[in-house]
Amino acid sequence: MVIPPPPLDLENLNPSELAIRAMTNPPIDATYPRHEWWRRAEIPAANGHGNARSVAAVQSIVAGRGEARGVRLLSAEGCDRIFKEQIHGTDLILGTEYRFGKGYGLSSSMMPIGPRACFWGGYGGSLIVMDQDADLTVCYAMNKMDGGLAVGDMRGANIVMAAVLGLAGG
Repeated sequence: MVIPPPPLDLENLNPSELAIRAMTNPPIDATYPRHEWWRRAEIPAANGHGNARSVAAVQSIVAGRGEARGVRLLSAEGCDRIFKEQIHGTDLILGTEYRFGKGYGLSSSMMPIGPRACFWGGYGGSLIVMDQDADLTVCYAMNKMDGGLAVGDMRGANIVMAAVLGLAGG
């Protein structure tokens, strides 16, 4: 069972008014996934369920240019579209630089990964990186959620970057 984070301390974080509205309307309750009504809901950006192995298995399709475990599920051209930059700038909620392709974050100063790599993270600190050049998918999913905003938890980023650097000989 996932251990929820401590309550978000908005007074000491000094977030923007926009960030406060985004994070508290409605307030996020990390215990919701324990309930059947939540697990049965279809909330595309919020209620995927799995562990690090299962998430990595699904997302390895991206690192494999549309193929995983000998089965082609997407075209290589379709996967190429992920890396076409759609947005680049400071995220108004998180206050950090992001580059976005189709559905994923791309390499930036906040997440310095390779040119054919993409990533996404989740509430509490989960993170996945798919790198086509390295044919690598690395996922981190925690049991104890971090209490900070999405970019405050470095546990997943440290593990992912160690794997990437290790393969690069760094």
